[in-house]
Parts: sequence; C-alpha cells; structure tokens
Amino acid sequence: MSQAVADSEDGSGQSGDRKVSAKVKLAVGAVGIVFGDIGTSPIYAFRETFVGPHPLTLDTLHLLGVVSLIFWAMTFVVSLQYVTVLMRADNNGQGGTLALVALISNKLGRSSYGWVAVMLGVFATALFYGDSMITPAISVLSAVEGLTTVEARLGEFVIPIALTLLIALFLLQRRGTTTIGKLFSPVMLTYFSVLAFLGIIHIVDHPAVLAALNPWYAVQFFMTDKTLGFLALGSVVLAVTGAEALYTDMGHFGRGPLRISWFGFVMPCLLLNYFGQAAMILNMEAAAAAEAIKNPFFVMAPDMYRLPLVLLATCATFIASQAVISGAFSVTQQAIQLGFVPRLSILHTSETEHGQIYIPFVNWVLMIAVILLVLTFRNSSNLASAYGIAVTGAMLIDTCLMAVLFIAVWKWKWWMAIPIAGVFFLVDGAFFGANLPKVPDGGWFPLLVGAIAFTFLTTWARGRKLMRERMSEVALPIEIFAKSARNSATRVPGTAIFMASNTGGVPSALLHNIKHNKVLHERVVILTVQIAGKPFVDPSKRIEINEVGDGIFRMVMHYGFMEETDVPAALKGCEACGGMFDMMQTSFFLSRQTLLPSKNPGMSIWREKIFAWMLRNAATAMEFFRLPTNRVVELGSQVEI
Repeated sequence: MSQAVADSEDGSGQSGDRKVSAKVKLAVGAVGIVFGDIGTSPIYAFRETFVGPHPLTLDTLHLLGVVSLIFWAMTFVVSLQYVTVLMRADNNGQGGTLALVALISNKLGRSSYGWVAVMLGVFATALFYGDSMITPAISVLSAVEGLTTVEARLGEFVIPIALTLLIALFLLQRRGTTTIGKLFSPVMLTYFSVLAFLGIIHIVDHPAVLAALNPWYAVQFFMTDKTLGFLALGSVVLAVTGAEALYTDMGHFGRGPLRISWFGFVMPCLLLNYFGQAAMILNMEAAAAAEAIKNPFFVMAPDMYRLPLVLLATCATFIASQAVISGAFSVTQQAIQLGFVPRLSILHTSETEHGQIYIPFVNWVLMIAVILLVLTFRNSSNLASAYGIAVTGAMLIDTCLMAVLFIAVWKWKWWMAIPIAGVFFLVDGAFFGANLPKVPDGGWFPLLVGAIAFTFLTTWARGRKLMRERMSEVALPIEIFAKSARNSATRVPGTAIFMASNTGGVPSALLHNIKHNKVLHERVVILTVQIAGKPFVDPSKRIEINEVGDGIFRMVMHYGFMEETDVPAALKGCEACGGMFDMMQTSFFLSRQTLLPSKNPGMSIWREKIFAWMLRNAATAMEFFRLPTNRVVELGSQVEI
C-alpha cells in the first residue's frame, strides 16, 4: 500500500514537472514573439527624453529623474495594469481589446453602456492600425541609425537600408514565418541578454544610479521642472510601448508563461539597460555626454562590438515588426468576424499553426503607409512624436474598458473599483496629455489613421445592420414558403444550400431560383453562419438544425470570433438533414446585393457611398466560407438602405 502511494506521488510529481516544463517552454517562446515591441524601446526611448521635442539638461537631477520615471511607468502600466489586472480579464482564454469588448458586451447586452464599450473598442482598434504602421518604421529605422555610431559617413545609407529591410519584411508575409520563426526565440533571448550585460557593465562603473529606484527622484524632477517634467512623460511612455501586446497574445501562450517571461527575464533586462544608459551618461564628461546622448544605446558597446550590436538590434526590430504585422492580421480577422470589417481574402500560411494567417489587403496598405512614413519623417526621432499618441490613446481606452469591467462584469464594490481605476486613469491620462503637444509634430498621423479607420469600421457595421433590417422587412416567412413550395416547383435530385445572413425569412437566392429555374432540390438547407461573442465555440455545438418542411431545413453554424469559417469542413461527416453531405452532389447558392439610392436613407449619403464601395470590394462569400468554386451559383438582388 505504501509503495502504491509512493508510485502515485512519483507520478504526480512527474506530471507536475511536465507542467512546469511546458510553462517554461511557452515562456521562452513568448520572449521571441510577444516582447519584441517593448524590447526594442531602449534603442530610442531614453534618448528621446533628452533630445526629443522638449530636451532636458544632462545633469544628475534629470538623468535620475527620467530613469526613475521609466522604472515606475513600467511597474504601473505593464506590471500592474496589463500583466496583473487585465490578464485576469480573459474571454475564454483570449485577450486583447476586441476580446475584452466582447466579454463586456455579453454581460451588458444591448444597454447604452454596452454600446459605449463597443465604440471604445472600435476606436482602440482603429488606433491600433496607426500603431501597426508606425512600429515597423520607427523600430527598423532606429536600429539602422546605429550605423552612424560605427561610421558617420554611413548616415546617407540609413533610409535606403531601412526601406529595403521593411519592403523585404512585407514581401515575406505571403510565405509565412514558420521557418524563420524558429529563429525568433534564440535571437530575442540573445538580444535581451546583451541588453542586460551592457547595462550591468555601466552600472558597475556608476552604481549610484540605482538610487533612481526610489520614486523620490521622479517627484523631485517634477517639483523642479513642472512643465518639462510633465512633457517628458510623452517620451517616457515610449519605454512601455508594446504592453498591450502582452494582453493581446495571452491566448497564444497563457497568462502564466507570459508572467514568467516578463517578471523573470524581460523586465529585469530592460531595466538594467535603461539604468545602464543613465549610468554611462553620468560617468562622462559634459562634451562626451552631449555626443553620446544622440544614440546612447549603441554607444554603450565598445567600438569593436558596435557593428555586431547594430546587426543584432536590426534583427530584433525586424522580429518586433513581424509581430506587429501579424497582430494587425489577427485583429482584422476578429473585426471581420464581429461585423466591423467587410469580408477580406484570408490565407493560411501554415498547415499546423492555425493562427498564422495572411491578409493581402492589410499587408499592402501597411507596407505603403510604412514606406511613406519613412520617406516623410526621415528619422526615428521625428517618428517618436507620432508614436506616443497612438499608444497612449489605446492605453487610455483600455483603462476605460477596465473600469466598466470592474463594475459591470466582476461586480466589484464602488469603493474598491473607483480608487483602483482612478490610479490607472491618472497615470494613463497623464501619458496621453503629455503627448497631445506632439500632435502638430507628427501626432496627427495616428489620429488621422484612427479617424479614417473608425469611420470605415462604424460605417460598415451600420450599413450591414440597415441592410439586414431592409431585407428582413420584405423577407417571406420560411414556414409559408415551405407550404407553398411543395406544389410550385419540380423537385430535382441533389442538395442545395442557400446562404442566408440572418435566421429569419427566406433568402432572396432561393426565391430567385424558383422564379427563374422552376425547380427545388430534394434537400434544401438554408444556412446561416453566426459569430459568437467568444473566441471559440465547442465543436459539438457547432451546428443547429431545424426541419421546417418537406426536405427543407434551417441550419445555423456557430463560430467564435477567432475561428475560421470553413463551411465544407463543418459539413464533412455531418449526418444531418436526411444523410451525409457529398460536396459533388451539393450546390451552394449565394445572394449578391446591389444597393439602390433610397428616398429615406438610414445614414448620411457620403457614408452610404462608402458602404456601397466597401460592399462592392468585399471578398465573396465563396472565398470567405471556403466553398468549392465549382459548386457555387450566385444570384443578384437589389436593396435600399
């Protein structure tokens, strides 16, 4: 008996060891994918606080004050707000603004608060597109600028090299990153280790810099230079860019491994490097410090190792940019499923990794925007002004949603929710306010992109709602159709599946088929695909079927907003509606709507024109639902909105 217990304990111990090992592997993988954005911030964040739009004096007060601000910003924003609090707000294990909005909307329903939460989420998504344009440009450009610390005459080659790397990055997307992705973790582990090593070298030379861990140095900075202290926050926030990526990628790695990576490796490496940069400047003569602050990250390395550091940093920024582009693809896929973006062609670049997708339209728009940004702003310092407003705007919206989460979803008492949310509002609001003066210097760009994206997202959602309402008004009830169809058409062998946007009424393609062809298949399925407010749906609850007449069935397929809507795959092996579905004996009928001018339009004429353009250019349902191309029949209809 004691031996059995011992065996059981050994087995349990082995199981526990396996779980720990799996977590460690995920934590290592997360370093290569999730932390690239925040990991490349030391290349430019510390520098920008001193040489940016509001330069500071290179003295002990300001150097220790800035590095103290960076430490506490990282602690409050990344460690507390995102890693500790927001990571608890998972939607079936998934994170990100849209997942958070879906979680809140499920609880609030159609109330006015639910509508506000959705609009906040949509605007945060719109700002994310601006962020995903700026991040590759500023990251790669800042790394390549390191060449000037190796040889000043290389300055004229910085922009051509950066553009070549960025164009190559976007061209690579079509092939996927399965092969090159295996290098991400080793490269980023090496990069973060080098960050820590360089920081330690200079901290050892000037250990007094560690006093900046005391928040009093940040307070003293504000007390001495109130205006400059506040404006410095606009550059300090660059040290925490990428914090939202931790929350967004939670579904890929889990909160446990991400927390291990952050607290156990990434955060210490970043802080050591920031403190090391401050220590290096403090240890220099005034003239040397004034020159070094132009690119302190690369100056940290001895001359003979500076070129390898530039190459390593360039690889790291390449990986960080890849992660942001992949994030743009994922967010777009979620927005399509949730009804804010028209159907776009989505290609899977890996047979084994479901999350690796490629959206050509998004890729080329981002590439053109990034090229224009590099050619317009010319250097990373100018881009830094544009960068902060997008990041702080998204962070402030996340804080608003977090406050709603506390009260409406988690049901916290107001006396506990208000103080906690208030602290985060104060911090994120200060960062956002400090970036507002940068709007004329480049901050207008992400706001412009956000406004355009928000207009398109809301116009599509509103137009779809109006179109469905108009179609429902004139739709024939399916029960009446089922009774009348028995004698009004000839039954022919085979299965016909008619795609319908909603579960009420008969789709126009079915009515047009009977009107023009005078036939009705032996088995008729009216199929609606519905997207749930959660990332994934239990496969056993995927299909819902109801027979409404002789051989006529109503089918509803349920998908999560992160799942691929592959209709043939769902029907494969499905024994329903009178038997198995043979794709060679099944025809899919689609309705294609053409908008007509309305005497009483449901939205402004200019928005109606935008919606009509988006509808014309959307990917067909055949592509989106993965329907076999040789089994699809498309019938047109007209509708007024």
